[in-house]
Amino acid sequence: MSTPSVDTDTTTAVPAAGTTPPKNLRREVERRRTFAVISHPDAGKSTLTEALALHARKISEAGAIHGKSGRRSTVSDWMEMEKARGISVSSTALQFDYADHTINLVDTPGHADFSEDTYRVLTAVDAAVMLIDAAKGLEPQTLKLFQVCRHRGIPVITVVNKWDRPGRSPLELLDEIEERIGLTPTPLYWPVGIAGDFRGLLDVSEHQYIHFTRTAGGATIAPEEFMDSEAAQSREGDDWTTAVEESELLVESGQRHDEDEFLAGRTSPVIFASAMLNFGVHQILDTLVSFAPAPGPRPDVAGGEREVTDPFSAVVFKVQAGMDTAHRDRLAFMRVVSGVFERGMVVTHAQTGKPFTTKYALTVFGRERTTVENAYPGDVVGLVNATALAPGHTLYADRKVEFPPIPSFAPEHFAVLRAESASKYKQFRRAVDQMDQEGVVQILRNDIRGDASPVLAAVGPMQFEVVSARMKSEFGVEARMEPLGYSIARRTDAASAGELGRQRGVEVFTRTDGVMLALVSDKWRLQYIQKELPDLLLEPLVAAAD
Repeated sequence: MSTPSVDTDTTTAVPAAGTTPPKNLRREVERRRTFAVISHPDAGKSTLTEALALHARKISEAGAIHGKSGRRSTVSDWMEMEKARGISVSSTALQFDYADHTINLVDTPGHADFSEDTYRVLTAVDAAVMLIDAAKGLEPQTLKLFQVCRHRGIPVITVVNKWDRPGRSPLELLDEIEERIGLTPTPLYWPVGIAGDFRGLLDVSEHQYIHFTRTAGGATIAPEEFMDSEAAQSREGDDWTTAVEESELLVESGQRHDEDEFLAGRTSPVIFASAMLNFGVHQILDTLVSFAPAPGPRPDVAGGEREVTDPFSAVVFKVQAGMDTAHRDRLAFMRVVSGVFERGMVVTHAQTGKPFTTKYALTVFGRERTTVENAYPGDVVGLVNATALAPGHTLYADRKVEFPPIPSFAPEHFAVLRAESASKYKQFRRAVDQMDQEGVVQILRNDIRGDASPVLAAVGPMQFEVVSARMKSEFGVEARMEPLGYSIARRTDAASAGELGRQRGVEVFTRTDGVMLALVSDKWRLQYIQKELPDLLLEPLVAAAD
């Protein structure tokens, strides 16, 4: 079995930050494309991520998720749990160059239980690729994530994946997109051949045929052959005629790409592909480079905007430990918002007002690390052992700025966590603190339960499995979880806590960030308390679907 050929240079060959003139900064910004891939579980997201890296020549052979025999696991799925189950449970940042552009791709968890992690990622990108299964169409998790993109003004490129397998008709899929999410699909590359018989793509704007040739297991780039309309007609016959007629029907009805409409979030360019066979992947990258927006200004908490040419600033959107078992370090992923980042520069941590030294800075490709000397707006940089940083924190140089915090979702699942062995208590505490800082779960405490029995609060139960697996693998701690009979969390305050604590089916906790939460057994109990004690504060939290 071959292994990926990954760039391992120790430095990034770009000019030093202090010598970069403003016009060069602007040029570097225009070269950046920072995006996320969003989808329902099993739509092929991690496989597509791998295929994109393959076409950018970052790796020599693509992997696949669990269950695809003959291919190694994907670079972006690095946790043992991900490899075993074939699902992504943690976001991963990948950076590579393509067509004179620097691509920052953030692979997101597909499972609904990790929607909070996906939301954090979507605060750090400028565009999204919405991946749809050709047979299943739009699914619940995809719809939720699209609504987040719409709320944040993130333009969306639609990729219909798995066209090499039996599925629905292309016109039916596009009708569903328009009807269910109100987004007008504009085809850029239309399939030649029905789902399950993927011959190639019609380049709608060039009226050109791109024919693909399969490779062994889809592990290498599929050769492309370009033909004019006459040659395509001769080769594909009725399949070519059907593709031309369907695409022309859509264009004539007004479904043609318009950049302003796309950036405004009213239309979505559409590409048909097979990530597993590496068909259409090159076209996805070309579309991102051509149409996805470069980094722009970001709103701050004062109501202004930080321009990309302003002094350095960045926002932390993800904290992850356990990626390097040899060093057991902790990475804080920051998205550069403005200015030029220079490794070793001393910046200010906005939340504490304290100086922060950026000596250990990396770009990340899965688990592979490369020391980065400079980074520009749009780039994702990992800061090693940045224990003071948490998702939503701001770093800046020179002129002060603070970006809005990333909200925590309303948890729906609760469990008491206990160490199996009292002799492992110190390791247990370190593990709990680390999971809390990373935002893997929310940690709740109160005086009655004490630190030895913290309560975990999660959007989905699979988050508990991640905690257990990581505590065992990274800290050597066996822990057990005991589910609690609560299903609702509401924000409260000290004035209401006493009375709430006396109510049946209610328990009050304090989250690590200082927010007081009342856990309630069910909606009927909540309705009763709100009716009988209307003066008590029971404020809804942000829901995962908001």
